Amino acid sequence: MHPHLHTKDNRGCEEVMTALEECHAQGFLWKSMGMCSDLKTQVNKCLRAERLERTAKNREQAREKREKMKAIFQEIDANS
Repeated sequence: MHPHLHTKDNRGCEEVMTALEECHAQGFLWKSMGMCSDLKTQVNKCLRAERLERTAKNREQAREKREKMKAIFQEIDANS
């Protein structure tokens, strides 16, 4: 696996990524015959799920921050 995939954000996929690495370690022919394709699909699905979870969390944090800023500006406008 690429080193950038082994980050704190992808801890939930570490098991399946390790299994894919082990499959790839069995050699070029093993990989080229498609023996690792199912694991690769699982890794892709897992990474996608992790990414979607992070984006939902970031979106919620951004919404909360916008609401807080809106309240601050409303207070400033009310006091002006």
